[in-house]
Amino acid sequence: MLNKITHGTPTDLPTLLIAHGLYGSARNWGVIARRISDSRRVVAVDMRNHGDSPWSPRHDYPEMADDLAEVISDIGGPVDVVGHSMGGKAAMMLALRHPEALRRLVVADIAPVDYTHSQLHFITAMKSVHLDTVTRRSDAEKQLAAQGIDPALQSFFTQSLDVPGRAWKLNLDVLAEEMPRIMSFPDIDAHWDGPALFLAGAESDYVKQEHRARIRALFPQARFAKLPGAGHWLHAEKPREFEAALRTFLRA
Repeated sequence: MLNKITHGTPTDLPTLLIAHGLYGSARNWGVIARRISDSRRVVAVDMRNHGDSPWSPRHDYPEMADDLAEVISDIGGPVDVVGHSMGGKAAMMLALRHPEALRRLVVADIAPVDYTHSQLHFITAMKSVHLDTVTRRSDAEKQLAAQGIDPALQSFFTQSLDVPGRAWKLNLDVLAEEMPRIMSFPDIDAHWDGPALFLAGAESDYVKQEHRARIRALFPQARFAKLPGAGHWLHAEKPREFEAALRTFLRA
C-alpha cells in the first residue's frame, strides 16, 4: 500500500486523490491539498519508489495504476484524481485499467505519449551529493547548485532528503534503470469516457497540439486548458490559478 497523507474529512463530494510527478512526494502538494480540503477529503500519495512508500524493482504505469487502485479501494471510491507529469500518466492508466475507480480526471502537463528527453541528469546530480557532509537541506542545495541545478529544483529535490538518515527518500537506482518506461506510455486498447481535463502550462511543451488526437482517442471527453505564465511545474509556479482551475472543473 502506498503511503498517503490525508487532509480533511469525507463530505458529499468525492475524495480527491493526488498523484505527484517524478522525484516528488505527497508533501509537495500540501498547500493545495489543505486548501481544497475545505470542501472535500483530499488524499495525496507517495508513488512507489518515492517518499515513504515501498520500493519496487519495477516502475511502470500499469503497476503504478494498480497501486492507485489499491489506495482507492482502501479509502472508498469512486474518487476524483489529479496527477502531474509521471503521476498524470499513472492517473491516465488508472482510468483506462480501472474505469470504475474514478469520476473525474485532471492531468497536469503531460500527454499519453513517449518523450525523447531524459531526467537522468537529475539522478546523477542527486547521487553526487556527499550526504555524509549534509547536516541541513541547505547543505545539499549548495552541492546541487554547484552542479547547475536550478534553485527551484534544488528546493524541490531536497524535500525528498532524509537529513538525519543522510539518505534520499527516492529509489534512485531503480528510477534510473526504469527511466525508459517512465518517459514512455504503454500501448493500450482502451478508452475512458469520463470527464477529463488536460491542464498544461502555457510555457511548457509537454502537451503539444499533435498530441491531442492520441489524447482524444483514449479520453473522448477530454478538455484542454492552459495556465498563462506557467511551465511544467504549473501547480508550484501558479498555485492559486491551478487551484482555481481544479475547483472549477471538479465542480462542473
